[in-house]
Formats: sequence, structure tokens, C-alpha cells
Amino acid sequence: MESRFAARPLVDRPRDTLPRLQSLSRLFFGALFLVAAGSFSSKAEEAPATGLDSLPEVELSALSQPDSNPLGAHALAIRPLEWKHGETEHFVYHFNHSYVATPISVEAEFHFRVITRELGLDRLPGGSAKSHIYIFEKAEDWKLFQNEARLEPWTGGIHSHGSLFIVRDPAYRFANNSLGHEMAHLVLFRAYEHPLPLWLEEGFAEYVSRVTRASYQRARNYIARPRSESIVSDQLMPVSQLVALRDYPSLEEVEIFYDESERLVRFLVRLDPAGFRGLLAALARGERFDTALMHNYADRFADVAALDKEFCSYAAKDAVLSARAP
Repeated sequence: MESRFAARPLVDRPRDTLPRLQSLSRLFFGALFLVAAGSFSSKAEEAPATGLDSLPEVELSALSQPDSNPLGAHALAIRPLEWKHGETEHFVYHFNHSYVATPISVEAEFHFRVITRELGLDRLPGGSAKSHIYIFEKAEDWKLFQNEARLEPWTGGIHSHGSLFIVRDPAYRFANNSLGHEMAHLVLFRAYEHPLPLWLEEGFAEYVSRVTRASYQRARNYIARPRSESIVSDQLMPVSQLVALRDYPSLEEVEIFYDESERLVRFLVRLDPAGFRGLLAALARGERFDTALMHNYADRFADVAALDKEFCSYAAKDAVLSARAP
């Protein structure tokens, strides 16, 4: 299964707010939308978004751009009379209630701006093309979608070929970095149009979603700083092994895989943001990791072994990321 199709693991959550579910697979993101009230900050107490502040509704036939993703048709076939539609600058939304879709639309545009800026992109290929976001509110509707789309039964939210399919229970206020994680997969898909190595795909999505989530909270006057947990040195995979992975490791190792991938991306970005963007573009073109590293970090690392030695020390230390303003 493509790494961009099911982007986020079940148990990967911000460590400062959400518990880890050690017994669940991390191969697919999203059951956090369905599992417990502990996956959300609190019961929603805010009044539904209405009037001038709500996402304007648009008839399906009047949307500026249709979705060519066949999964979109599967989604809209479930309770077809209950779907509503709207647009913002970069996205088309399909939803049941505006008070659920409105905050998502604000958050999505915020994450999109921060992530594209992090990648040094003024615009994405496709120009004015908009990505579609499908918002399910009921667990039973999501299960129907899983069956119709032939998804794995534990899948709770996906990015698929430029479209997002997510679940948000309107009874709870969303409070984690998952939308930013999925948005990162979407932006990478549109920006590079080629598969990326698994560690880079997931590591960047984890890294940037923590940055954007903290920035989003800070913009709302919360005190928030993105964090990254240290990893015990003897649990680290050698960098040469990590970058060669083509599939998710075993359940026992997958949590370390996500943590190490995030920290390696953060390490490389911290050393040289422009170098990291060059490395990412080179790997998207199909270059070998060692070659891409030499082309973009030649003044720092003589080879992958040198990177591994310095990264091992860095990965074992706790660090707090500096949240960037939008």
C-alpha cells in the first residue's frame, strides 16, 4: 500500500496531550478519531459556527472543481442527501454540518500555508487546483465507507491521491496534530508527484505537523511548543537501515521507526533548511540517499556513517522545537 494512501499510525499522538495505545497497529492513522474521548480535548462547548463566520455552502454542481478520485464518489454515495459542500482558497469540503466543517477549514488553510512555506514553495504544481476534504461525523458512516472503498477495517482517516477522508465527532473538540500530519502527506504528494522514501514521508509529516499544530495553538493564544521525544541509543536503527526501509517494520519496532524518522528530519532541517529541501527534491527524483546527502550536506558529512554518528548523539537528547508563526 502506498505510503501516501494511509499516512498516519494509530498510536502516534502528541505525547504531551494524548496516551499511547501500545496494542494497536501504527500502520494507519485515524482510529484516534473513533476511539475514545481521551483522543480529544473536551466536549465541545462552543456554539456552532453560523452566519458570517461559517463556511459558506455551495451546491455540488456549482463547485469550482470536481474530484477525480473515485473514493470521493464512494463517500458521497453514503447518505447522499445529507452532504453539504463548500470551498476555501485551496480546498473543497464535503460535510454534514457547517459547525464541524468551519473550524476544519480554518485549520486546513493554516496548515497548508505553514507546510508549503516550510518546503520553500510559493505554489504547488497544478496551479489553482483544489484538493477535496471529506468529513465524516458518524462512526457507522465511516464503516460503510471502509466497506465500499475496500479499506482495511482499522483505517480511520486517509490521504489518497490528493484527497483527504477524515472523521470528526462533533461532540468533541479536536486537539492534536493529525490534520497537519495528513495535510503534510497531501502537500508532498502534490509538490513532488513521485513516491518518497518511507522514513522521509512519515518523518516530515510528523515533524511539520507538530510545528504547525503548535503555531496554530499559539495563534489562538494558547501556550504551545512542539516537542520531540528522545530515543534511547540502543533502540535506534542505523541511519543506513532506516533510509532503506520500503515497508513499515513490525509492531514492536514501528513506534521507534516513527520517532526516529521525525527526529532525523528535524535534525537535518535544523542543520540546513535549504539543504533539507534539496535532499527531499533529490530523493523525489530517485537519487540514492548517500548521493543526495553528499550533494546537499557535503560540508557537514563525509558519508552516511558520519551522519549516523552525529545523529545518534542528537536523537538521544530531548529537544523542544521552536514554533514558527504563520
